[in-house]
Amino acid sequence: MYRSMLSAKNSLTALLVLAVFSIPVLAGTDPAKEDSPLGSFIAKKVGPAEDIFHITARRLFGTQKTPANLKPEAIGTYARGCMAGAQALPITGPTWQAMRLSRDRNWALPQTISLIEKLANYAKINFGWNGLLVGDMAQPRGGPMLSGHASHQIGLDADIWFTPMPDRVLTAAERETFVPLEMVESHYAINRDNWSVERAKLLKTAASYPEVARIFVHPPIKAALCSWAANDADKSWLAKIRPMPNHTFHFHVRLNCPAGMKNCKNQWKPKPEDGTGCGKELAYWMGGKAWQKPKPNPNAKPYVPPPPLTLSGLPAECRAVVTAP
Repeated sequence: MYRSMLSAKNSLTALLVLAVFSIPVLAGTDPAKEDSPLGSFIAKKVGPAEDIFHITARRLFGTQKTPANLKPEAIGTYARGCMAGAQALPITGPTWQAMRLSRDRNWALPQTISLIEKLANYAKINFGWNGLLVGDMAQPRGGPMLSGHASHQIGLDADIWFTPMPDRVLTAAERETFVPLEMVESHYAINRDNWSVERAKLLKTAASYPEVARIFVHPPIKAALCSWAANDADKSWLAKIRPMPNHTFHFHVRLNCPAGMKNCKNQWKPKPEDGTGCGKELAYWMGGKAWQKPKPNPNAKPYVPPPPLTLSGLPAECRAVVTAP
């Protein structure tokens, strides 16, 4: 049995190495000398064949500077996948500006970019805002990030700031240091000086788009929306807006898998008991229990973190994405 397992591993190793090097070789180039981030990365980091099992997926994808020249596709799940054929959101548009440019996370599928443009135009037309500020989307080829988000891996997630776009184009330096408005004062209280009806309407509009699967906000923001919409005849849009810590100055929009993308897996979407999420689910977050640290258990075994995610832990289609020209 041991020999058969070893043989299987060696065969998988050979397949992975072939996948990594096949495209540059077929293109008539030397991958070790190829003038690209991937070629440079392979030459410096991969080394012997066995080493591919130890390279973290976040380093493989986090070093990419160009999108995969493939048909646009979301592959895998929001927190374990990659993206082919990404497009870059222009850093400055007529009704938006991208922020934190040094992260190189203004990439997404065309459907996500279209939604941002649509929502930014809505804010300008209906609120008189100059537009929206857009935070993290995804890396050029998606995948795990070098830092920060666990999701944002398949080009269907975007962080949109609650701070309206200024009336001028921000410099690159300003986009790194610009301080956004905070919408909450604590885990339990909205910041009434910054929160507004316009922001509530912006969230309701985004949640009403059929392509939107979920929107994540800090719990007091969800509570404010529940109060604001208390007399609405149709509150079904509230079910898409879910309380999630650390979304205090922006909201996270997540799209459904676009039609025809068979390798994309939608997130499991249980409906809140009351159809809005304004009941027990919200009460949990607005109560003290959600924020209490568990008491240490002296008899508990020491926590052993899982091994880092590698390329072999992502969908097989991601090998073609990471090696594509």
